[in-house]
Amino acid sequence: MNVRENIDLAVNLDIRNDALADEIRRVSDQYGLGLDPERDVFSLSVGERQRVEIVRCLLQSPKLLIMDEPTSVLTPQEANSLFEVLKKLAEQGCAVLYISHKLEEIRTLCHHATILRRGRVVAQCDPTVEDTRSLAELMIGKSLNPPVYETKETGEPVFAVSGLSRISENERSVSLKNIEFGVRAGEIFGIAGVAGNGQNELMEVLSGEVLTDSDSVIKIAGVPCGRFGIRKRRSLGIAVVPEERLGHGAVGAMSLIENVFLSGHEQYNLTRRLWMYYSNARKFARKICDAFDVRHAGIDTDAGSLSGGNLQKYLIGREILQYPKVMIASQPTWGVDAGSQMAIHRALLNLTENGTAVLVVSQDLDELMELCGRIAVMFAGQLSEPYSVATLNAEKIGLLMGGAKIDGSAGTASDG
Repeated sequence: MNVRENIDLAVNLDIRNDALADEIRRVSDQYGLGLDPERDVFSLSVGERQRVEIVRCLLQSPKLLIMDEPTSVLTPQEANSLFEVLKKLAEQGCAVLYISHKLEEIRTLCHHATILRRGRVVAQCDPTVEDTRSLAELMIGKSLNPPVYETKETGEPVFAVSGLSRISENERSVSLKNIEFGVRAGEIFGIAGVAGNGQNELMEVLSGEVLTDSDSVIKIAGVPCGRFGIRKRRSLGIAVVPEERLGHGAVGAMSLIENVFLSGHEQYNLTRRLWMYYSNARKFARKICDAFDVRHAGIDTDAGSLSGGNLQKYLIGREILQYPKVMIASQPTWGVDAGSQMAIHRALLNLTENGTAVLVVSQDLDELMELCGRIAVMFAGQLSEPYSVATLNAEKIGLLMGGAKIDGSAGTASDG
C-alpha cells in the first residue's frame, strides 16, 4: 500500500483520496519531511517510513507526542530536521515526551529530563546545564571510567572480502554490489549506514548464513571460505554477534546454560557425538556472567528474562571468551545503558590487544568514531571506500549515509 493508504488506515479524518494526499504534502512540506503520498511504502527507506509515522501523528494535531528512540534510523541531517519539527510543535503548544539513550540529543532538545535506573526514577534535572558525562553517571549510579581509545599500528588483513555481490531475494531486500574491504589484525573496522541499506544482507553472508558463489570472495586468515557454512567458519576462528538478540543471538525460552551450546560447544568441549556436557556448559555460562557483569537471577534463568543490556553483554561475552581471530558485531550497544555500553567497548578494545580483527556494524556514529580506526558506509547495497576516522566527522558520514560521495583528500561532497 502507498503512503496515503497507510495513513488513511490509522487516522480518522473526514478527508479521503486526493484531498488527503494534498494534506499529506502540505504537512510534510511545512515540517521539511518531504513525503510523496503516492509512493509504495515497501519502496521507502526505514528513515522515510519513520517520516510516514511522524506525518500521521502531525495530521492529528496532537496535544501529546511520545517518541521512543526516533533517530535510531535517521542520518544526522535527518535527525536535525526532526529536531526542528519537534521544536516547532513545542512552540505551538504540543507536549513532547522524548525517550532516548543518546544523551547529546537529550541535552540539545529537551527542557527537562527524568533519569531512570532499573525501573525507578533516580533524578530530575535540566539537561541544558548538565554534560553527557554527568547524565550518564546519573543513569548508571557511579562514576564513569571510560576505556582509552588509542590509535595503534595494525597487522596484516585477517578478514578479507572482495567482489561480494548478492541479488535481492524480493522487492523488500537489498542487492549487494561488489563489496570489498579488509580488516587487519588488531584493528576495529566500522561500517556505518541507515538501516535498510543492505547491512542485514551483508551480515548474513559474512556469518555464513548465506553462502557466496565462490570460496575466494571471503577469506579468514588467508583461507578462502565463501562457501563454508557457519560451523566451518567458526572453526577458522570467526565469532558473530547478530543485531537481533532474541531469536537470532539467543533463544529466549532456553536458560543461560543452554544458550552457550549455540556457539561455544567446540571451543569449550560442550558436546561430543550425541553427548552434551552440562557441567562444562555451566562453568562457561558462569564465566561469561562473572567476566562481563551480567545481572541475572541465576544461570538457570531463561535468556528472555534478562534486560536488553544484560543479554547483550552475555552474547558479547559468549563470543569474546572463545578468543576469536575475527569478531563481527552488529549494533553491539543498541539500546543498552551507558555502563553496559562502556563495558562492551572495553571488551572489544581488549580483543584487539590480542590481535583480533574486529568488524563493527552500527548506526551509532559516536560509537564508530570512538572505537574505529577506519570507517566505510553502506548505501543502497554498496560500500564506500574506507576513510580514516581522523579525516571524518559526523557531517561527512551523514552525507555518505545519504548517498553522497566524499573526496577523501579534500573532504568535499558531491551527489552520488
